[in-house]
Formats: sequence, C-alpha cells, structure tokens
Amino acid sequence: MDKAILFSGRNSYDMPCGSFGIKLKLKQEKVEILEDRKMAFYSEKVMDHFTNPRNIGEIKDADGIGEVGNPVCGDMMTFYIKVKDDKIEDVKFKTFGCAAAIAVSSMVSEMALGKTLKQVIDLTNADVAKALDGLPSNKMHCSNLGADALHKAIEDYKTKQGK
Repeated sequence: MDKAILFSGRNSYDMPCGSFGIKLKLKQEKVEILEDRKMAFYSEKVMDHFTNPRNIGEIKDADGIGEVGNPVCGDMMTFYIKVKDDKIEDVKFKTFGCAAAIAVSSMVSEMALGKTLKQVIDLTNADVAKALDGLPSNKMHCSNLGADALHKAIEDYKTKQGK
C-alpha cells in the first residue's frame, strides 16, 4: 500500500500556504505514517509539494496566463508561461486553496517545464494525480483545476500569437 501522512495534535507552527503570502496554521502533535489509503489522507509526495511548492510566483511578461477557480471549494489557480520554440521555457503559478490545490499546482508546473505545448495540452488530471501518488477522491477536482489553468495559459498564448 502507498503511505500517507496525517498531521494531528495540539502543537502548531506557521507554514506558507500558496503564493499569496497566506499563513496556514497546522496543528502537529505527531506525524503518523498510515498504510491504509482508504482513510483519504495525502501521500508523502502531496505533502512534499504542499510544504515545498516549486515554481511559485508570477512572470511579469508572460506569454500566456490561465486562471481557473472552483466556486464550491474556493480554490483559485493562475498559471503564467513563457514559451520558446514551442516549448514551455518557464512556468509559475499562484494558488489560493487547500493542500491538494497547492500540491497539484506545484506538480503541474514541474510536469510542464521544458515540454512542448502539445505534450502539455495532452496532460490530464489522471496524469497529475498519478504523479502525486494519488489524491483522495474528494480532492480529485484539484487535479482538473491545475491542468485546466495550464491549458488556459496555452490557449491565451496561442490567441496572442494568432494561432
């Protein structure tokens, strides 16, 4: 079985949450490694991308910008891309949302960097979830948001290029 991490307890610490400078207070008395994926906890890879997100930020002169949100859960993702020779040369994101949303944005940015636009357009929510060693079923919509925001950034780029 895959392992997952559960944070619980009384002690707390501040940790950056997303790229909007929001602090998330996690309560942590202990960290348990769980073997049962049916309990819907996050994988170690999700927790790594949540606590150490890659490619956070904004590209001021982005070639394409894509933004999506989910009114039900409140997650909001914005992706910025730079394109050179039909490849993603740089990618940054800003995400306001839960741990899964932040981890998904981080993973999507890593999966896109250096890839052709065609490869990135073919990226699916299942690809993202698999790369994160799974997501709880109630968080799968986050993987859609990440891929959708990146796809919108590519659409924006193509529109600006007249393609």
